[in-house]
Amino acid sequence: MSALSIRYDGYRATITLTQPEVRNAFSDEVIAEITAAFTEVGARADVRAVVLAAEGPAFCAGANLNWMRRMADYTRDENIADAGKLAEMLRVIYECPKPTIARVQGDVYAGGMGLVAACDMAVAVDTAGFCLSEVKLGLIPATISPYVIRAMGARAAHRYFLTAERFGAAEALRIGFVHEVVALDQLDAKVDELLKALTSASPHAVRVCKQLVMEVAEREINASLIAATVEGIADIRASDEGKEGVQSFLHKRKPSWLLA
Repeated sequence: MSALSIRYDGYRATITLTQPEVRNAFSDEVIAEITAAFTEVGARADVRAVVLAAEGPAFCAGANLNWMRRMADYTRDENIADAGKLAEMLRVIYECPKPTIARVQGDVYAGGMGLVAACDMAVAVDTAGFCLSEVKLGLIPATISPYVIRAMGARAAHRYFLTAERFGAAEALRIGFVHEVVALDQLDAKVDELLKALTSASPHAVRVCKQLVMEVAEREINASLIAATVEGIADIRASDEGKEGVQSFLHKRKPSWLLA
């Protein structure tokens, strides 16, 4: 039985976690399915944006119990191979060539925090709770840390990684882990608002902008970085969509990529 569904609606792909009975928790099989799903939607030319959603009261509760029971008996080499699959899933989400939005309808724990952080944007309901609970189990949020620390910042990570405190949606918004907090009946409207903004922009420029953020964030501002940004703007200006965007602005018409 599949742990997720993929729905295509015009320019939009929605990947939905469909195991509410286990709070959409991971197993190695689920990790493989999520990796394959993001690989599939990222490769489709007709997809302009991807929404990651979930069913039930929880968005994702991290590792499921059966997987944890198996991990308890793993050797170090087996743990390295197993963790590598989770790391690959997060990388595939983070580097998906299409913009990604986490639609957070419920609680997010442990590894689930990595799912949200790996997406470009996150919208959460005001009742959602968040927790990096690993230290309570004698573990650390190592594999998800590159994405979670980028999302919430090192200062917040110092607190929530170490204390495993549960925090609410308002705090998640304050520290930058999510971008918007809304009531449940406004969740889809807010996601649709972001999708509308994404699809009003040049698909090529959006894809390159996403890559730009990943390449520039946290880097020292030096001659090498400046030269890379100069080349980046030169390349986009010379691209077909770059030329189309400038010409449509100058001639006061809609660019060709706008959806009817």
